[in-house]
Amino acid sequence: MSLDSVRAFFAAHAPDIAVIETDDSSATVALAAAAHGVEPARIAKTLSLRVGERVVLVVARGDARLDNRKAKAVLGGKPRMLDATEVEALTGHPVGGVCPFGLATPLPVYCDISLKAFDEVVPAAGSTRSAVRIAPERMLALTGGEWVDVCQDIGTPEG
Repeated sequence: MSLDSVRAFFAAHAPDIAVIETDDSSATVALAAAAHGVEPARIAKTLSLRVGERVVLVVARGDARLDNRKAKAVLGGKPRMLDATEVEALTGHPVGGVCPFGLATPLPVYCDISLKAFDEVVPAAGSTRSAVRIAPERMLALTGGEWVDVCQDIGTPEG
């Protein structure tokens, strides 16, 4: 169902973007980077977070870590990761395949500015063996997302 909802999303909104399926799992950043032949930083990981009563998605580069202080200030509260059951229920995607496309529930999408370092990133596409190649600006536009600065600066300890 999840991969199908992502395919339907792209068919309706961006038919020029192909969903790439691999034989190898891409359920983690390291596996996805190997499966798609890119450095881990180019993997656009989607974090499913609860902030108070709200659930939001934050898409960040694969080697980025959430900065709790920045995230709390930008998102309006302390973010907590959802458990796998909640993630799949709300997004329609299994952990390892979560992406901001073809969601089961409309959720706010925030793209961390860390993604702007790349002309193309590789987010999952609804399964642990699928992805797309997309420009960060295009992903932001297609998802109705918003740029935010919620990750640690690369190479600095958590603040």
